[in-house]
Amino acid sequence: EVQLQASGGGLVQAGGSLRLSCAASGLPFDDYAIGWFRQAPGKEREGVSSISSSDGTTRYADSVKGRFTISRDNSKNTVYQQMNSLKPEDTAVYYCAAAARPWLTATMMDYWGQGTLVTVSS
Repeated sequence: EVQLQASGGGLVQAGGSLRLSCAASGLPFDDYAIGWFRQAPGKEREGVSSISSSDGTTRYADSVKGRFTISRDNSKNTVYQQMNSLKPEDTAVYYCAAAARPWLTATMMDYWGQGTLVTVSS
């Protein structure tokens, strides 16, 4: 059974930082790209960042470029998302997902974890 366990969410003030983790099991982690997505109340789920399985190529949504950094540690089957300079509009449930390619499109992902809530207060 494939499991993706997202953690690290919480309440932070605007300008603060959080680091999310996504621990994977039940799949050949080295062969999968991992993406972070988020969904705010009343909004569609959107791609935030992704990292490829092969050379660690990263992609970011324009809204988070320069503030968020995605990385992976294949020895721990874990992907991280460091989020700096957080803004109230970053408030959402954040999900990690796995796919063969580093998509930023939710419908292209094969496996999903449960979400972790990030709340940024102004």
